[in-house]
Amino acid sequence: MKVYFIFEIKDEFVNLYLDNSRILFNILRNIYFLERDEVEFGYSLFRQITNPIDKNLLDRKIFLYCHQDIPYSKRSNIHYINNLYRNEISRLIVKKSYIRLEMEQAKSSFFDILKEYSNNYFVCDFKNFDFFFLSHCNLEEVSVYMSYNKMLV
Repeated sequence: MKVYFIFEIKDEFVNLYLDNSRILFNILRNIYFLERDEVEFGYSLFRQITNPIDKNLLDRKIFLYCHQDIPYSKRSNIHYINNLYRNEISRLIVKKSYIRLEMEQAKSSFFDILKEYSNNYFVCDFKNFDFFFLSHCNLEEVSVYMSYNKMLV
């Protein structure tokens, strides 16, 4: 199972790191793996780079966008897509500082949905060194792009 963390990056950092997203990934990865005694520093750095996410608004938008689709469901705060025809099982959880996407396959329909709401989403899989800006990526080639990123890190 792949676990992606999706962050809404501030405009100035998108412009700065768009052509060199590896550096942004390494900053976020270092924050993710910080020791307990360095969490305050990491949180301060994280707030400088990212925008907070309006959790309630995004949850509502995703639900309204998807609620008539048969493979979609929502239980508690978790959005599910279980589409047997596309061999897709995905779970999305929206938090105030990030979005967590868990999926069993190489691509999720949630990428297409999220792409509609912000141009500044940066997707990271810290354990597998996968990262990309959602708005600047052809979603049909996501798995190829992620493999390329692994070689760069």
